[in-house]
Order: sequence, then C-alpha cells, then structure tokens
Amino acid sequence: MKNKLFNTLFILTLVLTVFVSGCSSSNGGTNESTKSKGNPDVSLDNVPERFKDGEEVKIKVIRKIGGDDHTAQFLAGAKEEGEALGFQVDVFTANGDTAKFHDAIAQGLEEDYDGFIISHGDDEATINAVQKLVDAGKSVVTFDSIDGLSKINGVTLTSQDDEALAKLALDQLVKETKGEANIVYLWVDGFPPMVRRNTVYQDVLKNNPGIKEVERFGIASADTSVQTQNAVASMLNKHPKGEIDAIFATWDAFAIGAARAIKEAGRDEIKIYGIDVSNADLQEMQNEASSWKYTAAVDPKLIGAVDMRILAKKLAGEETPETYNLEASLISQDALLQSNEPINMVNLADTVEGWGQSDAFEEEWMKTLKEYYKK
Repeated sequence: MKNKLFNTLFILTLVLTVFVSGCSSSNGGTNESTKSKGNPDVSLDNVPERFKDGEEVKIKVIRKIGGDDHTAQFLAGAKEEGEALGFQVDVFTANGDTAKFHDAIAQGLEEDYDGFIISHGDDEATINAVQKLVDAGKSVVTFDSIDGLSKINGVTLTSQDDEALAKLALDQLVKETKGEANIVYLWVDGFPPMVRRNTVYQDVLKNNPGIKEVERFGIASADTSVQTQNAVASMLNKHPKGEIDAIFATWDAFAIGAARAIKEAGRDEIKIYGIDVSNADLQEMQNEASSWKYTAAVDPKLIGAVDMRILAKKLAGEETPETYNLEASLISQDALLQSNEPINMVNLADTVEGWGQSDAFEEEWMKTLKEYYKK
C-alpha cells in the first residue's frame, strides 16, 4: 500500500514539475532565448536599433504555387537568409489553391508576424489582402505578383527579369533554327511572369515570320510536370516526325514534363528551350539523350534570399525600391556536359559565371547579424 501511495505521489510530483517548467519556458522566454543564442563577442554597434536588443522578429513567407523544386529552392533561400539574420521564419505554399493562399495571408494578419514575403499573388484579392497587411503596420515584399500591388505605398515588387529570360531562350531558339521552325508553346495565362514572357514571345513571332506556332497549352497545378507530360504525349500522337522542331517552355515544370514525354515517344528530333532551373532540371539536362538543350534562369534560392534582405531593410526603417528585377542567365546542355562532375544548384556557379551570387541589399549590419547568430 505504501509503495502504491509513494508511486502515485512521485508521478504527481513529476507531472507538476514538468508543467511548471513548461510554463516558465514559454512565458516571456522567447526574447531571452533569442538574446542568449547570439555571440556576445560580436559587437552590434552598427546594427539598426530594431535588431539590437534581441527582440524576436517573425517573418511569414506565403507562396501560391508549389509542388515544384523551384518553389522549394525559393522558400529555402528565404528561410536560410532570415534565420541567418536571427529571424524566425515560417513558410507556406498553397500548391496552387487560391483559397488556401488567401486564408494563409488572412491568418498571418491575425498572428504576430512583423513582415511578409508574398509570392505569386496573381489576383485582385491579393491587392486587398496586402493592403490590409500594410494598414496593420506589417512590412511586405512580393515576388512575381500582380502589378497592382505597386499602388500600395511601401511594398516592394520583385521578379525575375522575365523579359530577359524569355529573350535569352527564344534568341537561342531562333539562332539554332536559323529562324525557320515549327514550335509548340507551353504557357499558361493569368500569372504576371507568364504575361511578361508572353509579350516577348509575341514580339519574336512578329519579327521572325519563319517561326510558326503549331500548338499552345499549359496547366498550372500541384502536379504540373505530370499533367504536361501527359498532354505533350497526346500532342505528339497528332504530329508525326517532321511537323515539330522545338518546344518553348515558359516554366521548368512544363519543360521537364515535355522532356519525359519526348523521351518516351522516341522523338528526340524535338529540342526544348525552357525557363527556370532546379536540381531535377539539371539532372535531366545532363542526360545526353535529353531534348532539353537550353534554359534561362535566375537562382530561385537567391531570389528568396534577396527578398528577405529587402524585407529586413524595411523592418530597419531603411529605404527600399518599389521594384527590383534579378538578373537572368542562359544555361546550355553542352556546357553542363563538359563538366567532369555532376552539376547541381550548388556548384552550377562553376559552369555559369556569377550564378547564385549577389550582394544586392546585403548591408554591413546584416553581415554583423549573421556573424552574431552564426552557429
């Protein structure tokens, strides 16, 4: 009986201890943990007042599209850069679901986030949602989102240089086909970057009458590459060899699906000229049998990092631009195949000069914070 009573009292004591311990660690413990994780040997004299006292900074990154490696890289870049600065960074992707995307923004507004990075908001509702964030005193940076956001004071609109991306890929297509080719256009309307890329495409068709569009289609979904593979396979059945020379894919999810369909159909006479890049894309392009010959791209991880730097400057009360475009590069299959080792997003800089490197908006005080919070 005594043993049973002792065991019961012991368990109750243990539970109470855990409960009290848990309460003390969560009650006002956030700031202390933030302060204690920094290196006291690093001086914060040059750091803006907002970040000097260890007060928690919370950022939410919300992206509408998802299910692709480009999204994963973008989110990773934003999260790593923010955490290096000592921020708490939460990321969310709606995988193309408009309702979930807007619910995430609305929910974020009700929570204690200091700043937001909004990616691929493509409708009028995004403008209203971001306006509410700004009205609530939140700092906002957007990526590849609707142009109407430019009307909101204090918001920075970032994007890849979509015109340059489209021009790099299409100029190469025109050059290699000598301006005479039947092509398939993989594109979907409604997304700001796609609209910008389409403008360049229409100009290229106008200036090169020998380039003929055979078909155009595109599906943006959680499994875009699979849907595209099926659609291209069906399309190839309608067009025998000799009727299609090339595919212009305005998104790497389109390109990788098309490459798989072409391979399965044994139609390697068709060459792919794409936009965007990821590890999966590089792996595909390094297959000598692949039809994917060129892709124009900006490092998606770098995009996330630069967006986070701009947001940090806003939180510090520093001046930021209304818009910012990241520089594009052209990646060729031939250059990738010349490497003595497999090329991925990490070592792509060994093949493409300047890839993944930019000191844009990286202030000296940011370098100090990174050193202070370095693990």
